[in-house]
Amino acid sequence: MTTLDLVMALVVAGLFAAGFYLLLDRSLMRVLLGVIVLGHAANLLLLLTGGPPGVPPVLGATEGGERYADPLPQAMALTAIVITFGITTLLLALVHRAWQLDGHDEVRDDVEDRRIGTIQDRAESGPPLPTDRDQEPGGRQER
Repeated sequence: MTTLDLVMALVVAGLFAAGFYLLLDRSLMRVLLGVIVLGHAANLLLLLTGGPPGVPPVLGATEGGERYADPLPQAMALTAIVITFGITTLLLALVHRAWQLDGHDEVRDDVEDRRIGTIQDRAESGPPLPTDRDQEPGGRQER
């Protein structure tokens, strides 16, 4: 491993760390930036796995003596670029729509989801809770 490979590996690791850190934020704009940084980290990782710098990833030579390159790293890099562009466009539209509707881009807590979660936790941890129907005069009697 050369010094350049080590530096590039550290750059890729730093980009992945920064991208995941940005993804964990509540601001949709930071999530968008995290996806973009992760896309660049994935492209650099594909570039690193393609072989030494400046040399095409050669598979071997044919019987005629011609050398040919492996198209897989280039195809994967182009696919990663297209996927990153599509996700970036979708997230940008979501951020713009959230800004239009709410005036900010922060993801708020879902109160209903939290309420359902606490009901589920109570149901799993103890006996069933009495409902309103159990307490009515003509309702089901608890045994």
